[in-house]
Amino acid sequence: MKPQAFKTLIKEAVKEAIQEELKEILLEAVKSPKQTVVEQKIVEGPSMSSSEKRAAYQNIMGDMRAQFTSQNVSQPFNPQGVMPGGDLPSGEVNMNQIMGLLNNK
Repeated sequence: MKPQAFKTLIKEAVKEAIQEELKEILLEAVKSPKQTVVEQKIVEGPSMSSSEKRAAYQNIMGDMRAQFTSQNVSQPFNPQGVMPGGDLPSGEVNMNQIMGLLNNK
């Protein structure tokens, strides 16, 4: 068989295979259930002035400050595991030491 005739035969076979696959793909796309997109409107509440926002944040911070203190920690810091800093020696870090480091800057 001549190379040109062989090339033509391969092209036709490839075109036929691609057309069959495309038909199947298109049929699947048409038959598949369609997803509906529901748009929701965002209703904005009443706007607050900057002083009202500041007061609201202070109230939130005040509530959190009352609930989460260092007095709630029952044991000293003891790093373990393979996380960064996990290879530090066990011991207790005093708040005065931390404050001393921060005040030196």
